[in-house]
Amino acid sequence: MREIVPIGLLTTLLSLSGLPYCGQLAASAAPTTDTDADLAKQLANPIASLISFPLQYNYDEHYGADDEGSKHVLNIQPVVPFTLNANWNVITRTIVPLIDADNIPTGSSESGLGDILASQFFSPKAPTAGGLIWGVGTVELLPSASDESLGGEKWGLGPTFIGLKQSGQWTVGMLANHIWSVGGEEDREDITSTFLQPFVAYITSTKTTLTFNTESTYDWEGESWSVPLNFYVSQLLRIGSQPISVSAGVRYWADSPDNGPEDWGARLVLTFLFPK
Repeated sequence: MREIVPIGLLTTLLSLSGLPYCGQLAASAAPTTDTDADLAKQLANPIASLISFPLQYNYDEHYGADDEGSKHVLNIQPVVPFTLNANWNVITRTIVPLIDADNIPTGSSESGLGDILASQFFSPKAPTAGGLIWGVGTVELLPSASDESLGGEKWGLGPTFIGLKQSGQWTVGMLANHIWSVGGEEDREDITSTFLQPFVAYITSTKTTLTFNTESTYDWEGESWSVPLNFYVSQLLRIGSQPISVSAGVRYWADSPDNGPEDWGARLVLTFLFPK
């Protein structure tokens, strides 16, 4: 058995997505030596030129009028960067959810594939003179759910944006998107939703990253907020020469729609990293 060597604690993983692009895999925005510090800093940046394959497990409970519903979700979230030219990259991010819902909304249980979310960020390879790292692009919602209770049965489309700054051991930024439904089953509700994810991460001298964020969604049709507050701890490991990141976190639901989750939830993440 190969020795598993810890190389630091805590890094951030974020949610979102990507569609394939026919081009050359992107080089990093700046030359890296793929040291522990480099990897920790890239992991804190959702649009770093780093190929990664996160497996993100989420658990939430107290769904429904009787608060007895629960949901397990495994998000498969590949992140793949591509080079457009000497100055620009495209960072593709995809979320493929596998859902196990119990007693949601009342008495029903279902397991299967949910709706896939994909996004593409066009991002300069070099930060601005002030150190801002940014990307802008499109986000797509695909009605891929294996059962009508696991998805909205609507196609969705909209803009997405991310901006962040890395200064010393800190990473501070915001990811946002808005999705409108543009087709799908006519008997299902239209989708008009705004997603806001402010985040802050701190990398210690031992390469431990502490991350706090929210993943807030406002449903303009239902006029309701979903606001989970998330805190994560992660550790970088190597299995032989293969770097991976293992994360654990908790979340508190500050607000949710009627029959939505309440109180506390949990998140575990295993991320495979493929630095160049």
